[in-house]
Amino acid sequence: MRVGIPKEIKDHEYRVGMMPAGVHDLVGDGHQVVVERGAGVGSGFEDREYEEAGATLVDSAPEVWESSDMIIKVKEPLAIEYPLLQENQILYTYLHLAPLRELTDALLERQVTGVAYETITDPKGTRALPLLSPMSEVAGRMASLVGAYYLQKPFGGLGALLPGVPGVPPSEVVIVGGGIVGLNSAKIALGIGARVTILEKDVDRMRFLDDTFLGRVTTLASNKLTLEGALAKADLLIGAVLIPGRSAPKLIDRKMLRLMRPGAVAVDVAVDQGGCFETTRPTTHSDPVYTEEGVVHYCVANMPGAVPRTSTFALNNVTTPYALELARHGEEALRRDPHLAAGVNTFRGKITYEAVAESQGRPFTPLSDLL
Repeated sequence: MRVGIPKEIKDHEYRVGMMPAGVHDLVGDGHQVVVERGAGVGSGFEDREYEEAGATLVDSAPEVWESSDMIIKVKEPLAIEYPLLQENQILYTYLHLAPLRELTDALLERQVTGVAYETITDPKGTRALPLLSPMSEVAGRMASLVGAYYLQKPFGGLGALLPGVPGVPPSEVVIVGGGIVGLNSAKIALGIGARVTILEKDVDRMRFLDDTFLGRVTTLASNKLTLEGALAKADLLIGAVLIPGRSAPKLIDRKMLRLMRPGAVAVDVAVDQGGCFETTRPTTHSDPVYTEEGVVHYCVANMPGAVPRTSTFALNNVTTPYALELARHGEEALRRDPHLAAGVNTFRGKITYEAVAESQGRPFTPLSDLL
């Protein structure tokens, strides 16, 4: 198979879809790999390293897309890249299609096999999504750090230091969702010295969080009343809600947000799936924050792109084995591995992931009907 690695073009996105080590594995397996020059520089990988691994370097993105059976990326294609999609191509990347109707249209029109990192399931039978988890860990840890940063007065924050100082109480951090993002946000916030409350619906997960943090975080059953009570005292709010493949529920509306004090900060890590605050709109690393209802919002849709060295290694650790499987077996890989098949969101012009179809109000076709 001919595999293409284009350079990411999303604002301040420095990750790369495959490191030289992965290219070496693909080439050793008998595949051709085409890499756009400069694709790995932002993550610390020089073009020379890709050449030494056996890749062919080309000067432009169209050369990569037009010559490849499978494209490996990090983020979903942007509108400028839609015309580069090829008929019956495999696109292996984060897609987050639920709020992206135009991208879905492009994938369906060209009958692209859209394999989404975020919906591939775990063969170990856990609830975790193995290709989403590393970036959820990164984004979760970043959420507390960027939240602490934007609490500073020069950025519109209320001017609070997250851990406080002797004689001054620490700030209150409220995390909505106790999954991987929420867990990692809590680790950092607690480590800095903040007071942390996690709202979660799953009682077993609350027990796990309570045991993990030895009772040092407050866990609350999430409902409108407990949310409102938590928001009223929150200095930093972190949205960490995930329903795999589906648009995030808008758990916090404008009226609830007004309960927060002016200058409080809200970080919506769920922005990739549309966000869990009514006031969420995607921002970029170039222009990361805005203020709504007196609350500073940070809603960057590619948070881990700001720490590409860490993120690229963490991502490639889990994506490369599936890339090898797809390159070796093509469509047959989807028959062989039901966990990989769960990542297929579009196939032969059909939406094959039910949550995406429901979020967009479109027909759903099970992948098994098409294989």
